[in-house]
Amino acid sequence: MSDFWQRNVLYFGLLALVALVTGLSSGAANGFATLAAGLLIFLAYQLWQLRKLERWLAQPGSRWTPDAGGVWGEVFSRLYRLLRTQTQSQERLSTALDRLLQVTSAMPDGVLVLDEEDRIALCNRAAEEHLGIDPERDIGQQITFLVRDPRFVTYLSAGSPGEPLVLRLPRNLERALSLQLVPYGEARRLLISRDVTRLEQLETMRRDFIANVSHELRTPLTVVGGFLETLSDAEKPEPAMTRRALALMSDQTRRMQRLVEDLLTLSRLEDDHNLPREEEVDVPDLVRVLHQEAQSLSGGRHRIRVRIESGLWVRGAPDELRSAFGNLVSNAIRYTPEGGQITLAWEGVSGQVAFSVADTGIGIPAEHLPRLTERFYRVDRSRSRETGGTGLGLAIVKHVASRHQARLEVSSQPGKGSCFKVLFPAKRTVQPRARVVAEAG
Repeated sequence: MSDFWQRNVLYFGLLALVALVTGLSSGAANGFATLAAGLLIFLAYQLWQLRKLERWLAQPGSRWTPDAGGVWGEVFSRLYRLLRTQTQSQERLSTALDRLLQVTSAMPDGVLVLDEEDRIALCNRAAEEHLGIDPERDIGQQITFLVRDPRFVTYLSAGSPGEPLVLRLPRNLERALSLQLVPYGEARRLLISRDVTRLEQLETMRRDFIANVSHELRTPLTVVGGFLETLSDAEKPEPAMTRRALALMSDQTRRMQRLVEDLLTLSRLEDDHNLPREEEVDVPDLVRVLHQEAQSLSGGRHRIRVRIESGLWVRGAPDELRSAFGNLVSNAIRYTPEGGQITLAWEGVSGQVAFSVADTGIGIPAEHLPRLTERFYRVDRSRSRETGGTGLGLAIVKHVASRHQARLEVSSQPGKGSCFKVLFPAKRTVQPRARVVAEAG
């Protein structure tokens, strides 16, 4: 028996002994009266201490303990230690829960905790945004009330994790979500949501890229292979036919060579580890060189003007800038009908500098503008092949601009022409060693 109860039993024993002695000395009635009085006093004391306990328990956050001695002092002391231990445990659990919520809130993936009846018990911010969940309204609701796609209902009822399910929900059809169930605990599950829109776009681009490269190479290889077979089968090939075959094979070979070179250029530009070796580039002089090359490429079929209104240079990779600007110039020549006008310009624009190529060509419908810089994207496939384009020029321009913190702007009207402009931020500009401002036409 513990000291706690030994003292209590001793107290009752002393009270009974006092009552017995009193009864023997002064009569039984007086003894029982004394015993009854003692018990009443004892009961009143216990009620008083119970009242203290009740008041104390009514203030769970209070740090004071009732003042009592004896047995009740021991009770209050033990209860206080128990409450303090419980409070410390609750604080630790609360801190751990807060940290867990902070971690899940910072996660890019959505996390939902589902109970045994697939009701939402908890979710992070990403899950709220992915699935359109309102925490105040939807916590406690069944997940199938929010995600009603039959495929998801089937996936949920299957019970096994399996492969992730990719869905596009009606609230945002442009976003692709990967949903995966992860069992944990007793009859509980986590639903992990992940935005895989970019991954799907990359996969689509990869498939399109392979298909387009295969198609672009198949045509010239078919031409070259066909002529080689014809020449091989002919015992005495006609000189005229031989010259024509060699000319066409040379043309298709050059086309394949341009395609391979553009692919290698694009691969190098997309390599984040292959940073450009930068230097001060005399863009006004580069524009003049491109003007001369454009006149040679046009062969007198177009009116080509150059307008240089800024003498600023830029810090960058000369070869990359020449490649990007040259692609814009050659595109303008290819898509501008004979007699049209093409203008090359280097000018200041709202604190920036810009290289632009404007033409009076066929123009581009508005719905095609957002996709122009995709690899192998063509507004008119048949016309692109006739003009000798590889379908990679604007993709190269976009990557070069990005590597120089510049941006590509495109404006166009069908039948009126287009303007492609590369704008460089002021931090990229460099004062020239000799300022040159000129205009030629």
